Amino acid sequence: MARYVCSYLVKISLEELKPMLNEVLQFCSFDVIYHTIDYIMAREVPGKVLFSKLVTIEVLIDSTTATAKGIQVNLVVKNDELPLQTQNHCRQMFDKLQKILSEDHQWKLIANVPA
Repeated sequence: MARYVCSYLVKISLEELKPMLNEVLQFCSFDVIYHTIDYIMAREVPGKVLFSKLVTIEVLIDSTTATAKGIQVNLVVKNDELPLQTQNHCRQMFDKLQKILSEDHQWKLIANVPA
C-alpha cells in the first residue's frame, strides 16, 4: 500500500478552512465521501486509473490546538498500489495536491512538514 503523509501549519479560520479544502479536493478530481468537524475523507473519481490505484485522502484538522497563530492540518494520501516505483500514481497525486496547497493564497501557509 502506497502512503504519503505531510503536515501543514496554516493561518486561516476554522470556518474558512473546510470549504477551502473541499474546493481544492474537487479541483484535484476527488469526491468528499465523509466529513466531520475535524476530519475529511475524499476518494479519487473513478474512471481514469485502475480501481487498485484510486487514491484516498484523509485530512485531519487539529481544531483542539487551533489558535490565532495557526491550525495544524495533516494529510494522508494512500491507495492499494504497491509503491514499487518512486513515481507511482499515489505519489503523483500527493505531489499535485501539495503543489496546489502550497500555491493557494486563500490560506497563509506557515509551515509544510513532509513526512
